[in-house]
Amino acid sequence: MTQSISEAREHRAASSGTRGAAGRRAGARRHGVGFSLVAFAFLTAMAFSTVPTPLYPLYMAKDGFSTFVVTLVFAAYAVGVVISLVLAGHVSDRVGRKKILVPAIGLELIAAVLFLTSTSLPVLLVARVVTGLGVGMVTATATAHLHELHAAHRPGASTQRFELVSTAANIGGLGVGPLVSGVLAQWVSGPLRTPYLVFAVLLTAAMAAVALTPETVEEQLVRPAYRPQRISLDHGDRAGFTAAAAASFASFAVFGLFTSVAPGFVAGSLHHPSRALAGLIVFAVFGAAAAAQSLTTRLGTAARRGLGLAAQAVGVAALVTGMRTADLTTFLVGGIVAGVGAGVLFKASLGSVAALAAPAKRSEALAGLFLIAYLGLTAPVVGIGLAARSFPVTTVMTWFAGVLLVLLGAVAALSRRRPADA
Repeated sequence: MTQSISEAREHRAASSGTRGAAGRRAGARRHGVGFSLVAFAFLTAMAFSTVPTPLYPLYMAKDGFSTFVVTLVFAAYAVGVVISLVLAGHVSDRVGRKKILVPAIGLELIAAVLFLTSTSLPVLLVARVVTGLGVGMVTATATAHLHELHAAHRPGASTQRFELVSTAANIGGLGVGPLVSGVLAQWVSGPLRTPYLVFAVLLTAAMAAVALTPETVEEQLVRPAYRPQRISLDHGDRAGFTAAAAASFASFAVFGLFTSVAPGFVAGSLHHPSRALAGLIVFAVFGAAAAAQSLTTRLGTAARRGLGLAAQAVGVAALVTGMRTADLTTFLVGGIVAGVGAGVLFKASLGSVAALAAPAKRSEALAGLFLIAYLGLTAPVVGIGLAARSFPVTTVMTWFAGVLLVLLGAVAALSRRRPADA
């Protein structure tokens, strides 16, 4: 009888252990599926943000917009992103990832509907601000959600998969949007409507995907009082932070150039009006940036910074040479090399600031870095648009390249004054 009771207890323990192991495996599988779903949603949201890029020349032809007006429409997006990063980028840490991701993608869906209703300037400005608000919420939240889903799916595993996927979804997504919209605008009817219809469907699917994903943040019963994300620009080593901030400004200046006025340059100065080609060029630049960020993961911060500075300087010089000689190949190669440099240099800046800041103030430091980076995304492009009203585009681009090269030289000089990074 004693033996039977003992055997029964062992059997129940074994069964309980089996059920527990099965439950853990099932939970891991759910988080693995969730990782893929959030990656899809992240990619879709970022891709939508650059859908208008190859379409700007069509807006210019249809409604008589100047290059300056295009830069204002683009700047409206950057304003929305900055506002959202400061006001809502950190809120998911308290309320949960899904409660921020779903409405954030919903904002982008609203923007898609606005694009479909009218091509007038006021509507375009509002649609771009709304897009920026959504992207600012998505970027930080989706990145954190992917990290947590990866950890739950593969406990103790390397974070390499998370880093590759988050980079591909974020930076790669910025390149996918122009490629898809450019191809649709080139070969499908309704070039100013069809891309937004397609992405409206994809964004709806992305919202459903996020809704099906496991939550990774436990909701707090007592929430601390809300406050905007604090921003700090002083973290002890001013030279180090200044170098990282200037590098981020320069990197995003290249990204801003290709997501705003570059398609107009290709259609005008280079005499290649194909929307598909414009989208392919932007895709190549951002694809190169994403690939370079992924391939340089094992390099130290100093090595990445040096590679980024050199590649961006060479790329920008080739870019302007291609414009001045009206040579598409040189322009494209310059853009790809500049994209590699910008991607690697920005990654080095993130690593540098994360290392400089005290853990308690790391989010404030990164918020300050992103603020300066988005100024780099906006200010040079608006300056190009203003200058292009009075001077030839090739002249303006030469000035842009000169200023950027001086800024890159300043970053190199500031970096040499600091102890070498790991």
